[in-house]
Amino acid sequence: MTKTILFDLTDAEREEFITQMGQPRFRAKQISEWLMRGAPNFSVMKNLPETLRAELDNVAQTLPVRIVKKLESSDGQTTKFLLELNDCEQIECVLMRTSYGNSVCVSSQAGCAMGCKFCASTLLGLKRNLTVNEIFAQILVAQWELRTDNFSSNPIRPNGDANNNDVSHIVIMGTGEPLQNVENVIGFIERANHDMGIGWRRITVSTCGIVPGIEELIKWGRPINLAISLHAPNDELRKKMMPIANKYSIREVMDAAWRFTDLHNRQLMIEYLLAGDKDGNLLNATPECANELAEILRGKNCMVNLIPWNAVAEREFTSPSGNAVHRFQDILIKNGVHARIRRERGNDIGSACGQLRLNNKKD
Repeated sequence: MTKTILFDLTDAEREEFITQMGQPRFRAKQISEWLMRGAPNFSVMKNLPETLRAELDNVAQTLPVRIVKKLESSDGQTTKFLLELNDCEQIECVLMRTSYGNSVCVSSQAGCAMGCKFCASTLLGLKRNLTVNEIFAQILVAQWELRTDNFSSNPIRPNGDANNNDVSHIVIMGTGEPLQNVENVIGFIERANHDMGIGWRRITVSTCGIVPGIEELIKWGRPINLAISLHAPNDELRKKMMPIANKYSIREVMDAAWRFTDLHNRQLMIEYLLAGDKDGNLLNATPECANELAEILRGKNCMVNLIPWNAVAEREFTSPSGNAVHRFQDILIKNGVHARIRRERGNDIGSACGQLRLNNKKD
């Protein structure tokens, strides 16, 4: 029997569902409060009668996602979730506990159609777009985890901050290309801002360069952050790494991105993966590439996030040496471009996009 997903119902529909079970209307409000906390099942809803919890468990479920696997990094700062949707498709989200708050990286699609040569997310292809509720539920899964932490005696968890059990930042940078699902992504962001009070400037959308999608964000007009997955300083090299480069040139992508950031006076994030080929030769991490990239970005309001490649067994790339990474950064800085090397988080749990989903499919 297909169970009703209570989170997908409106308040009025939820009230009708509960009253048809012979329950008073106020039970619907109690359940709604639990849903917004991210309750994974009915057994945790202790202010409901035990008989009602058992009855609900037979005919309904709380969220449109359920946890299949949960992995925690050895330092306790990163938790990765493999989630299953009602049609058995799987997605990932990652909770990162940082010095500036709790950030959640969410997926916008089940799978990905972009075909980037270095990425695990696209190896299984695109299955479908996620709904607003399926994206939002990922935040609630993380929120429940944080609030469970609050009652844990685990010594590696941060403590002493009243906001440690709240999600403070959202990054739409998980499985999928957000701007191929731009309508639902915008709907999700609007809801996260309205229902959870997460500010526009604490929300980041990452795209590999879907120009019409960036145009949609410009029309929408909210001052969120934009990140561009560039990964190469010229079209010839980018086409070898990212098929989307055959449709939109770097100039087209960057022109749209600058117009978005100029509209809100926001700093543009440039995501730049540093990799070598299968023989260990630097691919896009050479000094020449660094100088080319500096020419594109010099004098612009941006920050380059340098990402040493995180190994994916199915991909024939190699990670550059630490010296090569720092040399690349130094060249950018000397040319007046703000650049940082991304801190590695959750490498011991395969936190790169798509790795957990891919490995679970193999199992």
